[in-house]
Amino acid sequence: MTTLALNVSTVSPLGDRVFLKVSKAEEKTAGGILMPDIAREKPQIGEVVSVGLGKRQDDGSNIPMDIQKGDQVLYSKFSGTDIKLVS
Repeated sequence: MTTLALNVSTVSPLGDRVFLKVSKAEEKTAGGILMPDIAREKPQIGEVVSVGLGKRQDDGSNIPMDIQKGDQVLYSKFSGTDIKLVS
């Protein structure tokens, strides 16, 4: 998997793409046991940072996205591209 270094203000998704901020992985189990990095699962919940204009139809119009900035979403475990943001 490729990791890129980008600034948040320069990232703008195109078309029907979405830019997410991934939530942190759980560090403890429900019983209070600390989990090592190897045992932690990749989080599947993220907050929408920015949204593209939507899918373009054959006639040139866009189908708007159903989600907005700030929404919490659930995504597939192995989807997307991980990037590292520079402050």
